[in-house]
Amino acid sequence: MKMTSNRPYLIRAFYDWIVENECTPYLAVDAFFPGVEVPQEHVDDGQIVLNLVPRAITGLVMNNTEISFSTRFGGVPSEIRLPIQAVMGIYARENGEGMIFQPEDSSGPEPVGPAPVKSVSPSSVPPKGGGSGETSKKPSLRVVK
Repeated sequence: MKMTSNRPYLIRAFYDWIVENECTPYLAVDAFFPGVEVPQEHVDDGQIVLNLVPRAITGLVMNNTEISFSTRFGGVPSEIRLPIQAVMGIYARENGEGMIFQPEDSSGPEPVGPAPVKSVSPSSVPPKGGGSGETSKKPSLRVVK
């Protein structure tokens, strides 16, 4: 029996786990996936990493088909929409704990490793310790089919 994708359930579980541990949840997103709505000026090599710390976003909705919320980039209000399949991974900024996902249409057993990504934080939440918001530790992500 074919089951529905476990990706939305895992994203919600990791998000809750990261927030409950007082860490900053980051989503790595394929910015060119159909239906993705993000500020294109923050896209780097087709990817964007979004800071989903609760104090920086409003109206967070995570259902089985998409993630949406409101935030600010450089003081400009932005509505973010992400089809679940566009989410490449979720991890904690502070320690890299999280998960990366294989494309759902992938038929090969070859795991997809974390790709280099540029971290982008909404302007209302400055990165800890100053700097560009880049993670200081490489994410330790688990690959899931």
